Amino acid sequence: MRFFRYRKAVFWLMAMINLFTGFGQKTVIQGVLLEEHSLAVIVGAQVQVEGTDSMAQSNTQGHFKLEADLNGTQILLVSSKEFITLRIPLNSGEVLIDLGSVFMARDGVRAQADQMIALSEIQLLQEDDIVTNPEILRATRDAFLTRAAFDFRQGFFRIRGYDSRQSEVLFNGSPMNRLINGRPDWNHWGGLNDVTRNQDLSYGIGPSAYGFGGLLGITNTDTRISNLRPGARLSSSFSNRTYTGRVMFSYSSSKSAGPLKFAFSSSRRWGDEGFVNGTLYDAYSFFGGLELAVNKQNTVLLNAFLSNNRRGRSAPLTAEVFELLGNRYNPYWGDQAGTARNSRVRTVEEPFFSFHHFYRGKWLSFTNGIVFQKGTRSSSRLAYFNAPNPDPAYYRYLPSYYINSSFGANFFSSLQATEAFLLNPQIDWAMLYQANKNENSAGRAFYLLQDDVVQTETLSISSLINIKISNKLSADMNGVYKQSNSANFARIADLLGAKFHTDVDPFSDTRNDINGDLERLQDDVFGYSYDFNSVQKKAFAQLKWDSRKWEAFLAGGYERRDFQRTGHFQNERYPEASLGRSEGLSFTGLGFKAGLSHDFNGRHRFGMNFLRRWEPPTLGQVFLDPRERNALVSGADNEKQTAMELNYLFRTPLLTGRISGFYTRFQEGTERNFFYVDTGLGSDFVQEVSNGLDRLHMGVEFGANYNFSNSVKLTFVAAIGKYRYASNPGLTLNFDNSSPEESLLPGADQVDLGEARLKGLNLPAGPQQAYSVGFEYRDPKFWWVGISANYLGHNYTAISKINRTESFFLNPDTGEPFQNIREETLAALLQQTRLEDAYFLNLVGGKSWRIKQKYISLFLSLNNLFDTVFRTGGFEQSRNGNYGQLLQDNLSGTPLFGNKYWYSFGRTYFLNLALNF
Repeated sequence: MRFFRYRKAVFWLMAMINLFTGFGQKTVIQGVLLEEHSLAVIVGAQVQVEGTDSMAQSNTQGHFKLEADLNGTQILLVSSKEFITLRIPLNSGEVLIDLGSVFMARDGVRAQADQMIALSEIQLLQEDDIVTNPEILRATRDAFLTRAAFDFRQGFFRIRGYDSRQSEVLFNGSPMNRLINGRPDWNHWGGLNDVTRNQDLSYGIGPSAYGFGGLLGITNTDTRISNLRPGARLSSSFSNRTYTGRVMFSYSSSKSAGPLKFAFSSSRRWGDEGFVNGTLYDAYSFFGGLELAVNKQNTVLLNAFLSNNRRGRSAPLTAEVFELLGNRYNPYWGDQAGTARNSRVRTVEEPFFSFHHFYRGKWLSFTNGIVFQKGTRSSSRLAYFNAPNPDPAYYRYLPSYYINSSFGANFFSSLQATEAFLLNPQIDWAMLYQANKNENSAGRAFYLLQDDVVQTETLSISSLINIKISNKLSADMNGVYKQSNSANFARIADLLGAKFHTDVDPFSDTRNDINGDLERLQDDVFGYSYDFNSVQKKAFAQLKWDSRKWEAFLAGGYERRDFQRTGHFQNERYPEASLGRSEGLSFTGLGFKAGLSHDFNGRHRFGMNFLRRWEPPTLGQVFLDPRERNALVSGADNEKQTAMELNYLFRTPLLTGRISGFYTRFQEGTERNFFYVDTGLGSDFVQEVSNGLDRLHMGVEFGANYNFSNSVKLTFVAAIGKYRYASNPGLTLNFDNSSPEESLLPGADQVDLGEARLKGLNLPAGPQQAYSVGFEYRDPKFWWVGISANYLGHNYTAISKINRTESFFLNPDTGEPFQNIREETLAALLQQTRLEDAYFLNLVGGKSWRIKQKYISLFLSLNNLFDTVFRTGGFEQSRNGNYGQLLQDNLSGTPLFGNKYWYSFGRTYFLNLALNF
């Protein structure tokens, strides 16, 4: 009876004990990570219970184990580079959850990296200033950035409308951006994809442990052998884009090979021509690396990157030429003895060697690096002297020249010009040789092929320190010293049958080198010769506080750039300003940025970042005409940058993605251009300088993946931007006054044109709107396929600034303003061209097999399935620098100096077959 009397009390006591012990009890989660095909263990994968601090990494056996307080159903995130992130549901109430073998599939996005690189090289066929940086797009699984990498790049899309100099690229913490223009150069490690895959991206103006970064952030490539995939990989690719074939072989020693590890990689890429006619491709690349683990904390790394890249370039086309010969036409090449010879070949051979020391302690880590680079880059072009222009698409050879004749339209001659151009649309190399061997030449060259050469030697020393002050507070610091010396000169690459060249400027009949020989022979330096000396010093410090729910950071950056020119030729046009050293230039910049973010429940995160920066100009922005003289760009100074971004990240069991809003204002920038112009003041070759140039970039980015199942995924991406000129900059023309009768202002070498009315016009920053919808299916039998529908729009041509100044309205015959200008006519002439919107469909797919211990993968992409042709960019020619001449040139509808455009490729393919063993 006593038992029954106290049983209620005993029941409640046991219930309370179970309740409290249940609250304090943690669930142990464990498993082993394996690659689904090879069954190889996956080392260093990140395993975390979503929304908690419970996390672990898989060890050398692929095993992971962690403890967590589970509340209801939660998600276990398993992620590793080159693998698809797993989201495994967990249920509370169990003491031990043993997942056993967890199989991870290789990421199809990573397999597409080779395709994206092939797309990047399309832009490298053009001028440097339109090249965007592929590295920022290779280092992420972000839905928006991934789509920008593999689809939008076909239309020369720029993230947020920024130039690639706003992305800082590091190798093992050492900066790789060039001092001449601030941009990284992918050519230096092109073709070495297998050893440059391990990349860490800090996107935007958020925090980075590596440095202050640019507006697009920082991408650090880790080439430590211990982080490379062990074993051998042989791959072969076929394409019709830039190269037609590629072979690559890579080997990395086993992670258990002891303290000394090594790796090497080599590739060969080739093609007589890509999609555009005459664009040859010939490239070799090699990587060698040694890593020594001195002890558990200290590691040293030695790398060598050697790459030789030779590529034929293509030209922008006027609408007239495009209508006649299409988007594959390229006037830069011609047939010579049955072989296609391109006159514009760019060669880059700038190997670099690096030594790094890594220390990894419990609370302190640092990386010290030395990078030395020495090499040559050159660009060839045809030069002509007192002879007809050899360009087959020169305006005087086109039908429009006769339609727009000042004597009236001559339709018969226009028809003859059309037939002649279609019959001989390429460079006539035989004619050039014949002209040089003509008895009237007396051995002197009317035509020659010249190389514009830059020989550079660069030394970079850097140190990066990361300190874990507490579990929530960390500090990051770095310092960089970089020195670059370059020799810049023109070299006679081919006299084309002549015996010598007379080194005289054909327009002013003045000598380029007063103190040198007048006659120059094959391989001689001529035209110009000077050195650039540059020094960059940078420092960075950051404090970051990170709790479970809140993250905040504050960072500051310092930079100093020093420049000097040394001329080796005394130019007769500038005898007092061309030879010897220029004055030394120094610019000091500062930057500050801060940010705050809040994680609501592990699935929703909101953050905002702010930046204020004074960025020094690059070397290419401070010298007015470095090939001829020491003159400086007037008013060149730091550019002010103000930026803010808002980020909302969401991650649910089915839907993951990001929405970002950004606002950036560039102030007091400087730009320099060079061209021939007919103005109301006269005609001449001029250097155009614009000062006080403001630009505004603002917009929204959206990217999301919706997972219907482990096999089916939908992707939605959108970019809506507004990129505008935000000021009316001052415009100055600088010119050669050595021939007073041809000078714009006799006795002067500069004229101030006042303001250029640019405010509100669109920047030539690529498509300002982009949308994409994608579908991907991944079959359990190891094949996958994806398709994406894409739209690019609101893309505008670069404008002629001089045509937006008051000088445009001056009549060159009278020096007085034009009369009776109709507003509607003027508006039509100066209307900025919006390029047509582009719609295109892309298809990708892959299949993999495991045969014994070997892993075979196949990847195929078909871009622009419906063979759509659209303009990807362009610019207004500035030849018609006055109202009367521009009006007359446009009356026929086919102007002599109309806009020039770059055109998209049509339907292209990329096929890659790889063997891992």
